[in-house]
Amino acid sequence: MIDQVTRVLVEAAEIAIRPRFRRLTTDQIEEKAPNDLVTVADLEAERLISRGLLRILDIPVVGEEATAADPALLSALGERECWLVDPIDGTSNFVSGRQEYAVMVALLRKGAPVAGWILLPESGQVYAGEQGSGAFRDGARIRQLTPPAAVEQMRGAAPTKRLNRQQRAELSKAGALFASLGPGASSAGVNYTQMLDGHLDFVLYQRSMPWDHAAGALLLAEVSGVSVRPDGAPYRIAKRQTGLLLNAANRACCQAVQTTLWA
Repeated sequence: MIDQVTRVLVEAAEIAIRPRFRRLTTDQIEEKAPNDLVTVADLEAERLISRGLLRILDIPVVGEEATAADPALLSALGERECWLVDPIDGTSNFVSGRQEYAVMVALLRKGAPVAGWILLPESGQVYAGEQGSGAFRDGARIRQLTPPAAVEQMRGAAPTKRLNRQQRAELSKAGALFASLGPGASSAGVNYTQMLDGHLDFVLYQRSMPWDHAAGALLLAEVSGVSVRPDGAPYRIAKRQTGLLLNAANRACCQAVQTTLWA
C-alpha cells in the first residue's frame, strides 16, 4: 500500500500542482476564509488523490477542501477507516512561489493514524510509514531522533501567523531560552520533515487541524517522537480540540520544552 499511495500523490502533483507552481493567475486563487487561501491546484489535486485512494481502498475520504465546503465530512474521522487528505499543505507558500509546501495523506482507523505519507513536490522526497513498521525517507529507514539533552541547544519552530502582538512578544522572549525558535516553514508537512531530518527538535502549533498533523504525527511517533497538548495529554486526531500542540523529537525533549515554556 505504501508504494501505491505514493504513486497516487506523485501523479497528482505532476498533473495538478507542479505545472501551476509560479504560474498561477489571480483568478485561480481564492480566500476560503480570512488569511486562508485555496487554489485550483488544491482543488484538482484533492479530486485526483481522492479518486486514486478509493481505487486502493474504498472507504470515506476526508479532504481539507471538501470539508471546507461540507464540514459534516469530519464525522467520518471516528469511523472504522477513512482517508485524510491535504492536497497542498502550505498553500500560501505555493501561491508566493516558495518551495516549502507538501502533499499529505493519512490512513485512519477508529480515529487514529495507522499510515502516513508526506510528499515534497519540488524536491521529490517522500516520507512514508505504517504504524509499528518505522518511518522511511525515499525508501530508507529514518533512525530514531536524538535531540540535545540541554534546552539551550534545542532548535524549535512556532508559526506566528495566528498570534497577536502580545503572544508574539512572549514567544520572542521564550525563544532566548533555546538555541533557536523561529516561525518555521508555514507548512506543517515541511516542519514535520524538518524534524524527521533532524533539523528541528520541536514545533509548537496554535491550531491542530487533522489533515495538517495526522501523517506527520504518525511518522514522528515511528522514530520516537511525541505529539502532546500543553497538559501532556496525547494528541488525538479525531478529537476536535483547539489550542497548542507540541511535537517533540522524544519524550525527554518534550518534557524539557514543557518545563521551560509552561513551568
